Amino acid sequence: MNSSPLAQIPAVETGIGISAVERDVGLGKDTLRVWERRYGFPTPLRDSFGERVYPAEQVAKLRLVKRLMDQGQRPGKLLGQSVAALNEQLGTPATTGDADATADWVVPLLKQRELDRLRGELSQRLAREGLQRFVIETVPALNRRIGDGWMSGEIEIFEEHLYTELIQNLLRASIHGLSSRGTTPRVLLTTIKDEEHQLGLLMVEALLAANGAACVSLGAQTPVGDIAGAARATGAEIVALSFSGACPWRKARDSLIELRAALPPAVALWAGGAGLAGRARKLAGVLTIEGLGDIAVTLADWRAGRTG
Repeated sequence: MNSSPLAQIPAVETGIGISAVERDVGLGKDTLRVWERRYGFPTPLRDSFGERVYPAEQVAKLRLVKRLMDQGQRPGKLLGQSVAALNEQLGTPATTGDADATADWVVPLLKQRELDRLRGELSQRLAREGLQRFVIETVPALNRRIGDGWMSGEIEIFEEHLYTELIQNLLRASIHGLSSRGTTPRVLLTTIKDEEHQLGLLMVEALLAANGAACVSLGAQTPVGDIAGAARATGAEIVALSFSGACPWRKARDSLIELRAALPPAVALWAGGAGLAGRARKLAGVLTIEGLGDIAVTLADWRAGRTG
């Protein structure tokens, strides 16, 4: 008795190959491999040739993870959750649209050293989207794509630096164009000593400037004593600090406590970034900004408190 060819194929052979998953879900092969090693999901099977094949239920979960990443969530917090939990989260408002789904274009331009094209593409997207959407949606999506590429070895560290420099220059130019418009509040921006990541700080500054704040940036790596002195000298009403994921929580916490004690009581202290992970909410006198999309609302609340 003859059976159909499909019936003769073992179940593992009917899984979805990695190339098909890449096209279907919108996640790069290298990203899938990095997640497999780092987070333990997905857990592909192997076909008779030793190639990865993904069960349909894993592909379905990857689609959910990708959709939530498009809303600004991090894969490390999503991959260990159940499908039911992921589906529940899809009911929350999106914060970054589908920016991640269109972020892959950045890697080929970097690899081909097409820096003028990359600069032009970034400038065009900024012009089309406006500064706020560009900073809240597009730049984080590109940052995640570059980060995934660096972790997987898809791009070199110097290519990451090239990308970062292009983005920073573009944001600085945009901030400069807004610098004469801001009036209040006067915000002093910086990072603490040994916190060298400036891109997050520039993104915050761009959003504050776009919403009418008068920004004074000290750049990165400012000692706490100098931050307090600069706040007094510039008449800052708010001091805003950015903490990257590379900053240890204990160091961030101790610096915030020290700075809060050194600042005049009337000066607000705002903090945000991946290094805080929501924990700074417990610090007295420190206002934690959970995400870039919250900056405009936080600023409006501050103004309302001053006029109320």
